[in-house]
Amino acid sequence: MERLLSPRQVAEILGVSFITIKRWIYSGKIKAVKLPTGKWRIPESEVKRILGERQPEEVRAVIYARVSSRDQRKDLERQVEYLTNYCSSKGYKVVKILTDVSSGLNENRKGLKQLFKLVESGEVTKVVITCRDRLTRFGFKYLEQYFNSHGVEIEVIFEEEKTPEKELVEDLLTIVTSFAGKLYGARSRKKKKLVQGFKQLLKEVEGE
Repeated sequence: MERLLSPRQVAEILGVSFITIKRWIYSGKIKAVKLPTGKWRIPESEVKRILGERQPEEVRAVIYARVSSRDQRKDLERQVEYLTNYCSSKGYKVVKILTDVSSGLNENRKGLKQLFKLVESGEVTKVVITCRDRLTRFGFKYLEQYFNSHGVEIEVIFEEEKTPEKELVEDLLTIVTSFAGKLYGARSRKKKKLVQGFKQLLKEVEGE
């Protein structure tokens, strides 16, 4: 009797994600048997067939670049140019180029939302960024785990984060503004007073 393997075992043998194997099952790319328990099992002959005829899987990449403010537009252009050349040298097919001009703390970035849709739809297999903080200031590991669960890898070109001091200050101001809005209300005088006071403090610190 032929040996039957679980999707996770097959994913490990073929070097792809569990999600990819499930996608192959539903699309008919790989034949599988559904047990009475509802679980899938894949004949060993199917694994051998794919190993024998398999070509290197095309990397479908999405480029993501971000800067904090509009006066950093040239830096944004340099990011995109560098990432495009990098993907070309690696042989990646660039499906989409996404950019944002916003704080790395802002979760409602237009480009970031589009990125999530591409990842969740299975249209891409890799997200390429220059540094981790271009994608998010905090919680990078959570994003990485979520993307991996959809069979998508985040490729960071420069592991060391080199962020201008000005951008850090702007992000700090974003935190204070958000906190003050929740504490006193978005249009309250106390909120405006707190934000203005913090801005003045930043100017004094920068002037030292």
